[in-house]
Amino acid sequence: MASGPPAVIRAAEAIRQAKAIVITAGAGMGVDSGLPDFRGPQGFWKAYPPLKKMNLTLSQMSTPSWFLEDPTFAWGFFGHRYKLYKNTTPHEGFHILRKWTRQMDKGYFVFTSNVDGHFQKAGFSEDRLIECHGSINYLQLVNCDSNHIIWPVPPDFDPKVDESTLHAAEPLPRGPPLDPQGLARPNILMFGDWDWVSHRTDGQQTRFNQFVSNLKADPHTPFVVVEIGAGLAVPTVRFQGEMLVERSKEGVLIRINPNEPQVNRDRDVSLQMTGLQALKLIDKALENV
Repeated sequence: MASGPPAVIRAAEAIRQAKAIVITAGAGMGVDSGLPDFRGPQGFWKAYPPLKKMNLTLSQMSTPSWFLEDPTFAWGFFGHRYKLYKNTTPHEGFHILRKWTRQMDKGYFVFTSNVDGHFQKAGFSEDRLIECHGSINYLQLVNCDSNHIIWPVPPDFDPKVDESTLHAAEPLPRGPPLDPQGLARPNILMFGDWDWVSHRTDGQQTRFNQFVSNLKADPHTPFVVVEIGAGLAVPTVRFQGEMLVERSKEGVLIRINPNEPQVNRDRDVSLQMTGLQALKLIDKALENV
């Protein structure tokens, strides 16, 4: 018999009964790996002290205009983030989730707003994942009026960033690789971004839509949405999980969030704790369910 907090036991039982799992993840998913979650200006400035002196917030910094106005500054910020993500190992919770996906008769899908590529790094299939804000591991042109190519960041890419000023040393990335035409930028959806090239994410969205369609074709299929670290500031990830289960009699949302854990339905599960803490507790309970 399972042991542990009642909400954890309910979560374990929902996962045990599920035939499919959708994992939805926001910035809080990476905190247990040592990544900042940028909660509020103070959290952002703690990670990037030079920007506090300039009174620049995450939304003000994450705009494509910097690549036109001050490209070394833009690449200082995004180059630092790229190296941080590249040098960070995904925490154990990723592997717990991966184990659960292998137990699902009707498969799994990951929906994440994170741009760090850590789900792929932890072994999740590229075909079973949607990165709704793009990926820092891919590039596009800053001026993409006539060229919508997306290409992977070269394996030897190693931006040199002065952490006291957050400016990158030149040469800055250019592309496309075989015919460099101009300055490159990460293939990430930024704030006020009309130039994001979306066809990579569009393809992911198509596969996700098909997965959801297949899942809902049989209304009696039990499934679970495990949401980790998705806040209300940019609620895309939260809304996605809620929409999946709200009209379903068999879907259960497990919301893991140390700060905003509230759920809308009695059948859903709220766990006010970090992602890794919750996943380990659920996994332990599953061993005894």
